[in-house]
Amino acid sequence: MSEALAYSREELDWVEAEWAFHLHGRSAFMSREDYLQLRAWAGEGVPADALVNAMEAYFQRRAKRGRQGGFTALSHLARDVAKAMKLRAALARAEGEAAAAPDQRWAAVKEPLRSDPRGRVLFEAWQRLRRDAPAPDAPGFLEHFDAERKAFRELAALAEQRLGPAAEPLRADLGARLRQSGLEPDSLVWRRAWEHHWGRILCEAWGIES
Repeated sequence: MSEALAYSREELDWVEAEWAFHLHGRSAFMSREDYLQLRAWAGEGVPADALVNAMEAYFQRRAKRGRQGGFTALSHLARDVAKAMKLRAALARAEGEAAAAPDQRWAAVKEPLRSDPRGRVLFEAWQRLRRDAPAPDAPGFLEHFDAERKAFRELAALAEQRLGPAAEPLRADLGARLRQSGLEPDSLVWRRAWEHHWGRILCEAWGIES
């Protein structure tokens, strides 16, 4: 009957070994009903590793209830298999949404920047770095942060270039606001403040989600 299954011989051996492990060797491999259940799950596209994970969850829950003996069939894993597949589907959707998100956000950018292929490439590179940022206490965080800021500066430079003369009044207004705040022009604090606020102004001007 195993020839009809979609699982490879190695996968079947793996499932069998895990089943025997959890049953502490008290049972021969699987009954005819167990094989029929395997066939059904194979037809539904349930991966072998999902079965093994479901097996682990089932037997852990069973142990907490103090039920070490008694009849056990593969069909008893149905609830855990269903949960495992729902989780995989949710993760797949999340990954798909994350992959599609940059395209959707770029579609909201105003023309003519939206039609500039270089702008889209720079935007997607910046978004990838933002999405993949390590934790602040992880090794390489500062290097990753610098790379992210560099990617944003490249996008901002293109956005400023495409604004053309329309950038001048925005630049003048920001300079006036920084001077009113008491910042010394061309000081380190001025440059940092300028980069931060100018980037936000450019994003607002073009409708770039920041």
